[in-house]
Amino acid sequence: MAQTPPARMPDLSQMAGHDSTATRVLKIEGEALLALAARPPADFGRVVEAILDVTGRVVLSGIGKSGHVARKIAATLASTGTPSLFVHPAEASHGDLGMVTPSDFCILLSNSGETAELRDLIAHCARFDIPLAGMSRDEGSALMRAADYMLTIPDLPEACAIGMAPTTSTTLMMGLGDALAVALMEARAFEAEEFRNYHPGGKLGAQLTPVRQIMHGADKVPLVAQDTPMQEVILQMTAYGFGVAGVVDAEGYLAGVVSDGDLRRNMAGLLDRVAMDVATKNPVTAAPNTLAAEALAIMNKAKIGALFVCDTRRPVGILHLHDLLRIGVM
Repeated sequence: MAQTPPARMPDLSQMAGHDSTATRVLKIEGEALLALAARPPADFGRVVEAILDVTGRVVLSGIGKSGHVARKIAATLASTGTPSLFVHPAEASHGDLGMVTPSDFCILLSNSGETAELRDLIAHCARFDIPLAGMSRDEGSALMRAADYMLTIPDLPEACAIGMAPTTSTTLMMGLGDALAVALMEARAFEAEEFRNYHPGGKLGAQLTPVRQIMHGADKVPLVAQDTPMQEVILQMTAYGFGVAGVVDAEGYLAGVVSDGDLRRNMAGLLDRVAMDVATKNPVTAAPNTLAAEALAIMNKAKIGALFVCDTRRPVGILHLHDLLRIGVM
């Protein structure tokens, strides 16, 4: 039976060296991003405008680490309102060129700009007059000479000890891809609710759900008139089970809310009063389009467990903390 090797004792000096490496690498890459931010590619704005006019999709491609970055940029664009896809350059040469059409816009990534695997894609764009943007550090490279637009990244040292592993260059490509996606989002006035349409799953999707989709409807909202005796108000609160009752005026506007806390604070002579005597005036509310995450923030700030949803001050629904818990916001 094989013996378990003894546990290795941590070398504190070596651990300090690891921390020093992390600091050095992050500083190198961070300074590179600042250099790019100080001088974005001259064609950046032209690329944004060209993509806005595209009727097809943005096609991204690259090989190796540049390919991984291209996949990420394609995914980010697609999730933020710009239809996009990644095409592997080797697969493109064996039939997938048919995925790239004259209505598309092509972005090819190559640090050197001399990646042989991209040649068929470059030729395909030229043959069918497909607009092409190159992302590379070398403006004199084959890719950039063939491109209609140049997204040039600074020619800065890689962050690895031997200066060869793609580190700084891929970070710059990733940052430039994010900048492109955000610029397109802003140009299209892409809203949070639209973002949710592409992210329906998980906690993110839950946080971006509009309140109107999870609230209890108007028939479930406990409402009383301003002059309702407190004995009836308590019965209404009990019947609906939210621990609150909304107090509405003659026009149906929400004038106040009676909560369990209000009952405790007004115990003396409680049953001799009417709803508006006890209610909290000008209560916090949410609009039907309020996102679930925003509703949770409102409830936390006000320290309440139920939130009335109003349309022009008229109650149209009610939201309980349990509803947010149920969809996974909390």
